[in-house]
Amino acid sequence: MRSTLFAGLTAALVGTSLVTSALAAPGCLDGRRKVQEASALRYQANQEARLGNRDRVCDTLDEVGDRFHEAQDAFEDCGADVVAIDLRSELRDLRIAKRLNRCD
Repeated sequence: MRSTLFAGLTAALVGTSLVTSALAAPGCLDGRRKVQEASALRYQANQEARLGNRDRVCDTLDEVGDRFHEAQDAFEDCGADVVAIDLRSELRDLRIAKRLNRCD
């Protein structure tokens, strides 16, 4: 039991270090930048929603989706497929936000 736990922990640490090193790759820096841009745009969309500017919210949410897709492509290009897969949940949340704001 103890060796199984240690092996699982070791595998998790190795996997984490691979993702971390992949994120440090030059191609992955572009992906990280796109995720940061998407986060800033999501904040902007929240502020627009608070002000009641629905048209602007929808436009901004479209831009958020564009940034997430660009980030996903960048992570796939640099070999960080795990991160690219994780962005699918962000895109799913974005679709829900669009539906709630009646953007579709």
